[in-house]
Amino acid sequence: MRPSSKNLILNAAVRVTEREGITGLTLESAAEEAGVTKGGLMYHFRTRDDLLLAIQRHLTAAWEERLVAEVGKPLREAEPRELTAAYARVGTELGASKAELAFMIESVNHPELANVWTDLMRHLDAPTQSADPQDIDLLLARLVIDGLWLHEATSGTPLPQPVREAVRRRLLALTDGSAPA
Repeated sequence: MRPSSKNLILNAAVRVTEREGITGLTLESAAEEAGVTKGGLMYHFRTRDDLLLAIQRHLTAAWEERLVAEVGKPLREAEPRELTAAYARVGTELGASKAELAFMIESVNHPELANVWTDLMRHLDAPTQSADPQDIDLLLARLVIDGLWLHEATSGTPLPQPVREAVRRRLLALTDGSAPA
């Protein structure tokens, strides 16, 4: 298999998870969706757990890529305000993914999966030890973005575009320090 086959399989496994949930994701269903043999899939992912971990890395790498592009520098070099603003812009542009939600829930019982997401999100942790109003604004923005994503992933109903834009503007005001106290 070519190296691109690995991404083909991962994207196929994400599609299966979107349609059937994480319990519907098997080595067989991922192979069938990708148009490869089970043996071909197992060349890259020997077990279902290997596949799940690779999918979690695949999903978080896509998020990190979008955030780095939005910030314009490596995440470790960005300030909390810059990161939260980037997360607000990216998080309000994208629709909610049922696959991402499924993997977040699966992470509760699988620390190895949780660690992959935690490694990315540690960059976005707003200062929560301070009651400073600007730090609280960053925390509120982060919680709203997460809540918006969860709402759309669980309800299947995106916000109407004018409402989404109003939420986006308000979130960006929180992240740039211009929100009224």
